[in-house]
Amino acid sequence: MLNIEHLTHTYGTGAKAHLALKDITFAVEPGELVSIVGPSGCGKTTLLRTMAGLMRPTGGDLTFLGNEITSVPEGLAMVFQDYRGSLFPWLSVESNVRFPLKRLGLSKADLDARVSESLVAVGLTGFEDRFPFQLSGGMQQRVAIARALAYRPKILLMDEPFASVDAQTREDLEDLVLSVKKKFNMTILFVTHDIDESVYLADRVVVLSKPPTFVVTTLDIPLSDNRDQIETKEDPEFIRLRGEVARLIRHPKSDDVTIPVADVA
Repeated sequence: MLNIEHLTHTYGTGAKAHLALKDITFAVEPGELVSIVGPSGCGKTTLLRTMAGLMRPTGGDLTFLGNEITSVPEGLAMVFQDYRGSLFPWLSVESNVRFPLKRLGLSKADLDARVSESLVAVGLTGFEDRFPFQLSGGMQQRVAIARALAYRPKILLMDEPFASVDAQTREDLEDLVLSVKKKFNMTILFVTHDIDESVYLADRVVVLSKPPTFVVTTLDIPLSDNRDQIETKEDPEFIRLRGEVARLIRHPKSDDVTIPVADVA
């Protein structure tokens, strides 16, 4: 569904040039939840913005459903880290969710059905008439997720969406993402700096290096599809996997690293 090959990105030119993404290659298959994790400042958000078509990389190939990404493609939605900046404060919850659907040409009945179903999916029934300032941070992020769901994207990109909420709310939202993925058979690419979160949510984890950034490795996550915040995180396999991801981030060995093609003589 989403294919990234030898992606590079450089900020600035000449002596002031900074190579942020060195050589990124991986793919996302339909129905997968792929998490991306790496050291702080390694360019995870830069990577996600290039995949969303919000910025052009300086090199490499990006395709979505076989088409080159040159701008924000149809069928893609994104949930940003800063929920406060992504919602319209003057619109109600229901109007925020409805807003991006106006361009789809749906009937009023279909619009109402999509908005209602999405609000039910994220547990916001009864809050339709509230405004963002009347909601907690976790509830505001649920509105942003509902808005993305109502659009019915083929792929949902999430950029550290739970970084600004408390630990208990974060766990609730993680379980919400798993529920949404299952209910809508959704393909999700999830960027996080939290190692436990990356393993708990994902079918596969893409581990990034320190900048200039490339893919250290990709790990399959063979955990049960029915995950639980307590039982799953007590599972010896979860503990092993989160330890492996932590080691790869902090102390990657030479035989762990997928060597960028550009570095091979």
